[in-house]
Amino acid sequence: MSTTRAMAMALLLGLAMAADFHTAMCHTKGVRPGRYDLRSGYRVNSTEERLIEQKFMKWIWFVGSLRHSVFGNAVNKLFPSYTITVDKNPSLGDFTTIQSAIDSIPFINLVRVVVRINSGVYTEKVSISPLRGFVTIEGAGSHETVVRWGDMAETKDHNGRPIGTYKSATFIVNSNYFIAKNITFMNTSPVPRPGAQGKQAVALRISGDTAAFYNCRFLGGQDTLYDHQGRHYYRDCYVEGSVDFIFGNGLSLFENCHVHAVARKYGAVTAQHRMSMLDDTGFSFVKCKVTGSGALYLGRAWGTFSRVVFALTYMDNIVVDKGWYDWGDRNREMTVFYGQYKCKGPGARYSGRVKWSRELTDQEAKPFIGLSFIDGADWVSV
Repeated sequence: MSTTRAMAMALLLGLAMAADFHTAMCHTKGVRPGRYDLRSGYRVNSTEERLIEQKFMKWIWFVGSLRHSVFGNAVNKLFPSYTITVDKNPSLGDFTTIQSAIDSIPFINLVRVVVRINSGVYTEKVSISPLRGFVTIEGAGSHETVVRWGDMAETKDHNGRPIGTYKSATFIVNSNYFIAKNITFMNTSPVPRPGAQGKQAVALRISGDTAAFYNCRFLGGQDTLYDHQGRHYYRDCYVEGSVDFIFGNGLSLFENCHVHAVARKYGAVTAQHRMSMLDDTGFSFVKCKVTGSGALYLGRAWGTFSRVVFALTYMDNIVVDKGWYDWGDRNREMTVFYGQYKCKGPGARYSGRVKWSRELTDQEAKPFIGLSFIDGADWVSV
């Protein structure tokens, strides 16, 4: 395929992606179902203008019918993948910063691009725009490759206004089909004192759909991992923080992850933001480990219909007996869904939990403990 034709095809598909971006952010199930037969003919009496329109729509329908995978190339093999190397030494890589490597990827990207980041500490703020899909960030090891920055919600922008929690993230992902492996995302802001205002400091914000993280570390003080929206999978990851350090309205599964609190007095692992009973969102922790310091809640009801489950998870004695907090709104006790299933450890005792949480049966736990919770069979490879 010539470069010109490839660019034209990418532009056409990119326009379709842009038109459908809002839908994708609403957790659609796949790209578009079904297939379209390109061999079928056009109507005999079509005008030239109508014919052009039909041809364009046939291409959109055809591409929309293809299934994509977050691993390797897209399954349909339309476009090849390639690798970019980042190294602080210019002679050892294609770029010396992560952001410059990201910026080199086409604005509308349909190719699985692997950005391989060599060992080192990269002090920079990184952002991936919505249409730069299919990006893989791969470090040399979760302790060897570190990207860090130190913004907080109270940090001022160029107009002198606070940037807020949303923009405080060190690493921002707005695109779909993102993968990260063997890397640390860090916000260097210190753990705030209890009750301090404007100290939210995000290490990573994921706002795209179908993202996967393997052997990654997320380090911060307050609000470390902003699981904003979309379906996400975390495996063998480490998340550290104090208050609400895994928060947002994603539909996310954490498997074999280590959650570690560094709270000074008290803290909370999650603040899930499900605001409607119709939202298909929530957090599930399966075969994980909860350790750390301070008195720790498993979750606080940031959303009226907040939904969090811990299953087959070890909990150290830092977990408070009540387990969950209603955010100071007793009405939420009737609408949240907080549960645990066959957890163990000194902090896992269910006898002291709030009455509005649940000890799940095998049948009740089943939807939360597998890849089906995030439609993972369609896009996760384990």
